[in-house]
Amino acid sequence: MAEAKYEPRLKQEYVSRIRGVMSEKFAYSNEMMIPKLDKIVINMGVGEATADSKKPSVAAADLAAIAGQKPVITKARNSIAGFKVREFMPIGAKVTLRGARMYEFLDRLVNIALPRVRDFRGLNPKSFDGRGNFAMGIKEHIVFPEINYDKVDQMWGMDIIVCTTANNDDEARALLTEFNFPFRQ
Repeated sequence: MAEAKYEPRLKQEYVSRIRGVMSEKFAYSNEMMIPKLDKIVINMGVGEATADSKKPSVAAADLAAIAGQKPVITKARNSIAGFKVREFMPIGAKVTLRGARMYEFLDRLVNIALPRVRDFRGLNPKSFDGRGNFAMGIKEHIVFPEINYDKVDQMWGMDIIVCTTANNDDEARALLTEFNFPFRQ
């Protein structure tokens, strides 16, 4: 007997409700034209990597806990003397989420992490790139429930890029609004 496949809550909501709302709002002639989430890229730059070479691996471990997937350590492309950065020096970590992990991360981001951000007034609705992708930054990675606050010796910021298949910013904004992204008015 085949085992039942696990579907994330947000993916079920997308298939059952959000697709219909988007199709109604933008009157797509074809079902394949309805925008969907493509991937989420999380990037964590570690500025203190020049002083301590262990910092990027600690950041990668925290990023792995947040994303549920092993990140890639990013290395400097070229040397910058002013920042004391050498070529190929590890300076951060990044991870690309797709499929079920992407929907699970999005669920935790919108419902748990963003409400825990201090002085949060909503996401900037203009942070789209013109091709339907949304980028945002978080100043402290400790807002995620997977990070134990007592064991953190340093707080790092992270960039989160949500890539969609939407053709323009209005379609992407409508899609992310349906996923309950808290855009400010």
